[in-house]
Amino acid sequence: MKTKLITTIILAIAYAGFAGEPAKAKNPTPIQPKVAENPLSFYDGKLIFDFQERLRFEIRENNFDFNDGVNALTDDSWLLQRARLGMKITPNDWFSFYVQGQSSFELDSDRPNTPGVLGAEGDDPIDLYQAYIQLGKKNFNVTIGRQLLTFADERLVGTFDWNNLGRSFDAVKLHYNTDTWSLDAFASSVVVPNKDEFNQSDLFDGNDTGRNQIFSGLYYSDKTLLPNQSTDLYVFHLHEEYAVGNTNFFTFGTRMKADPTKLQGFDYETEMAFQTGEVKGGDLTAFAGHWGAGYNWLKHSMKPRIGIEYNYGSGDSDATDGDVGTFQNLFPTNHKFYGFMDIFSWQNIHTPALSFSFQPSKTVKVRLDYHAFWLADTNDAWYRANGVSKVRPIKGSASSFVGTELDATVSWKATKNLSFVAGYSHFFSGDYAAATGAADDADFGYVQATLEF
Repeated sequence: MKTKLITTIILAIAYAGFAGEPAKAKNPTPIQPKVAENPLSFYDGKLIFDFQERLRFEIRENNFDFNDGVNALTDDSWLLQRARLGMKITPNDWFSFYVQGQSSFELDSDRPNTPGVLGAEGDDPIDLYQAYIQLGKKNFNVTIGRQLLTFADERLVGTFDWNNLGRSFDAVKLHYNTDTWSLDAFASSVVVPNKDEFNQSDLFDGNDTGRNQIFSGLYYSDKTLLPNQSTDLYVFHLHEEYAVGNTNFFTFGTRMKADPTKLQGFDYETEMAFQTGEVKGGDLTAFAGHWGAGYNWLKHSMKPRIGIEYNYGSGDSDATDGDVGTFQNLFPTNHKFYGFMDIFSWQNIHTPALSFSFQPSKTVKVRLDYHAFWLADTNDAWYRANGVSKVRPIKGSASSFVGTELDATVSWKATKNLSFVAGYSHFFSGDYAAATGAADDADFGYVQATLEF
């Protein structure tokens, strides 16, 4: 299995790295660029189709049990296939309608064919991913229907596009923007994947969750509030109903991100969020933070960047006292931030990380990331990227050091419509894993191709 993994990734990275731009002639003849027309646009842009086909081959070993001695269902390789077809109708400048269907499959996998079980992404042959109407102009509009909600870097609210099913919401969103600031207000309910039936949210109570979920919020972003950076302020509210008690809590947060072109190549970013309210009847008080900084060689042909960051998400010190200290990660795209193996989320963690990236050509980018993981509180669980699944039983007396992860990725923009990415990740198990069960290292590799118009 490991030999197959390493061979696959080496070949993919080598191909992507050396199949970049062709060598240029010493004195090339100048050619005036032509603006390519969208082949899927009709009637002067009043009718536009979009299409995406994505294939990703994955191979994983020990990602769930960290045990070389067991050939688990999750120690396998599979092919993830996803197709999306959308249509947008814009009869005038104040009204538009958009609909997008999706078909996704997990092929040749031993994992259960049910989304979310043992990390499976499963099959959902035909479903509705988006369907909304938008009323108003570009700077002031309301969007009603099934849509995507993304804010900032998606640490709390995003589309989770790495996942084969993605994430969408049944929502109403009001948007207003000027040249320097914008404001979004929304009320929504997340769509729940169902491989056998039409995907629904709690809004129509058709997914049998019984939660009556309402997720709402305000998000303000300003480009000039503080110099050389964008500054965001937000508040989110989540309501859910359970037999053990209701969930009602607020998330108050801020995000700041610098522009390296205004700081001679230096950059920094931070996002901090505080939560208060109740989770399933327990009193919630929780906090999470992200702090990072880096330097970009802007004038270098390969655009190298080196960065350092630290992430923290609070945990719960006592599961029996009626108080909840675990930060609630809401609806994030965690794949971007806490290791590409997706075995951590923004809760109950201390995570310092280093990163380095460069572009050997204009179309190829190489990136290396190194993470170290500690639990914030060993009386709380080690949570996977979905923020719900627990990796190991809680053991308060164990060491808090879980392990480290090394990620290597190569991306290649082959053409305007075709792109590739290949990656390899290795997890080095630490003391906490050894104290709570098997503690063998884990591996993850993938090659992905995306065609879109």
